[in-house]
Amino acid sequence: MSKPSVLFVCVHNAGRSQMAAGFMRELGQGRVEVLSAGSAPKDSINPIAVEAMAEVQASDAVVTMGCGDACPYYPGKRYEDWVLDDPAGQGIESVRVIRDEIKGRVEKLLAELLD
Repeated sequence: MSKPSVLFVCVHNAGRSQMAAGFMRELGQGRVEVLSAGSAPKDSINPIAVEAMAEVQASDAVVTMGCGDACPYYPGKRYEDWVLDDPAGQGIESVRVIRDEIKGRVEKLLAELLD
């Protein structure tokens, strides 16, 4: 049986989708194929998102994150839209909250995909 795949999409593919993809790769331990994309991709990942993720040690589904109609349609068996604040321009305290919310949602999605 092929492993499930998840595509995370946000506007710039620089913050939210990158954090979600990182958590899914780490928590999925190779059991899930992980992809990320942006509707208007930036040249680089938000450094504050990278910093927030660095603090964490530890497409059967398409997940969009706040890009609304700007997100192109990607075919998937399961579609979810996660309403999350955009970490762009926010300080580390705010990005930690977003990071932790994303981790919780990724853990729930992973459990459902591997059930």
